[in-house]
Amino acid sequence: MSTTDLRAFVSALLEAHPDGILPLVQLGQPVLRAEAADYEGQLGDLLPDFLHALHMTMLDAPGVGVAAPQVGVPLKIAVMRDPGTDNPEDTRERTAFEYRVIINPRYEPVGEREVSFYEGCLSFEGYQGVVARAHQVRLLATDENGEEVDEVLTGWPARIAQHETDHLYGIVYVDKAETRSLSSTDNLVALWSQSTDPDAAASALDFPVAQRA
Repeated sequence: MSTTDLRAFVSALLEAHPDGILPLVQLGQPVLRAEAADYEGQLGDLLPDFLHALHMTMLDAPGVGVAAPQVGVPLKIAVMRDPGTDNPEDTRERTAFEYRVIINPRYEPVGEREVSFYEGCLSFEGYQGVVARAHQVRLLATDENGEEVDEVLTGWPARIAQHETDHLYGIVYVDKAETRSLSSTDNLVALWSQSTDPDAAASALDFPVAQRA
């Protein structure tokens, strides 16, 4: 898509949804399966409004992250946030994660440890699956002001960063999930929500999980 066409598409998208809540693209649309273009200023003065719309879309869903391809825009831009949890029985290390914008992100595992947990996706509604991901990653990107982002994330924030960055390279979590773990959200709540650990589901459904220790 040319820069002119891209600007016209985003402008029309924002105009059609003045509340900032954009429709989410569902799995099967090609935009979710192609590597997005590096952001090099293509949106110009539309960028702040587009970022605001991504933020509002994420909050409305509700979710902990939204990548531009999830609203049909093939650019390496994503937003993330998570209020976290104070539940002492939550084993996901779901610490509070401030709202942030990541542009042209990439990540590198820090160490070899992987952890397995259920995760879902706003572009694959109604299902969740267990994915083994790096417990800790180094996230490299720029923010909305062009400032460099270089930080190490651990636990659930690291999972969010990996999930959203993957979207920008045409990867959806189901590509990395243990397929035998896939569950409707209703069944996940009914059968496997007693613990955030996927161990009971792994035993019943016969799939492997990465060690947490």
